[in-house]
Amino acid sequence: MTVAPFVYADWSAAFPEFAATVTQPQATNLFNFEAPLYLNNTDASVVVCDPVTFQPRQWLLYLLTAHLAQIEYGSSKAAASPLVGRISTAAEGSVSVAAEMNDDDPAAAFYLQTPYGARYWAATRQYRTMQYVRTPIIRRGRRGY
Repeated sequence: MTVAPFVYADWSAAFPEFAATVTQPQATNLFNFEAPLYLNNTDASVVVCDPVTFQPRQWLLYLLTAHLAQIEYGSSKAAASPLVGRISTAAEGSVSVAAEMNDDDPAAAFYLQTPYGARYWAATRQYRTMQYVRTPIIRRGRRGY
């Protein structure tokens, strides 16, 4: 069974903004226990996993782990710009800014809370399309019914 492993050194190198806020056990728990609730990390997953490089499933799970870490623990970048999407309104007095990221799918709201979730949502679009599997026609008897 091909399961994408979590390598904290690789994850923290890809997302250094979590070094101060997310410990290795916390990130490992997010990857192993919470991220698979959103993306299956077994051979039954719709995302194929290369047995040598573990891609693309490992990277998608890393993005999910970063998304969950941002929601749960925050990051050193959070104060700089927590906005995701297009700035829809802005005011000058008492400084007010609002952002929106319109998507036709209401399920996207969870992922569009962070830049990592938005990247995950965009990368997994191909896996969210309908897959039609035709049932074979079984003919019985001589008349075909």
